[in-house]
Amino acid sequence: MSLSREILIDAEGLILGRLATAVAKLLKYGYRVYIVNAERAVISGEPRMVKESYALWFKLKTLRNPSERSPHRPRSPVSIVKYAVHGMLPKDPFRRLLLLKRLKVYVGYPDEVRRMRLWKIDIPEAKAGGLQRGYATVGEVAEYMGWRGRK
Repeated sequence: MSLSREILIDAEGLILGRLATAVAKLLKYGYRVYIVNAERAVISGEPRMVKESYALWFKLKTLRNPSERSPHRPRSPVSIVKYAVHGMLPKDPFRRLLLLKRLKVYVGYPDEVRRMRLWKIDIPEAKAGGLQRGYATVGEVAEYMGWRGRK
């Protein structure tokens, strides 16, 4: 692939929802997107409220067999970020799958991505610098939900 069709985004200090919409647009335009430092993305709101609202996902069960099955709930930062982007993509399942194959999300900044020649972009509208209230990082939410990754 050419240099201009592969994009690197550092998620450190970016609001998750705004990051997800920007990434979904880039994927629809045909770019291959690499997101690094997924655990440092930010979810706006009071930290305790954010963590508890994500933990509510685990109490939801299905109607047909509530004791046995429940919907898939992401726990790792990579899965949380992918799930957010997944919700911003077109609802056609085949097209959504094709677009998600172009997205790679990493915890930290791995050496394999450092060696690639990628076009690094900045998303100024997603910066969390002007948040009035508090915020929780995706890594904190993931650890609260039971992720045992990097410490």
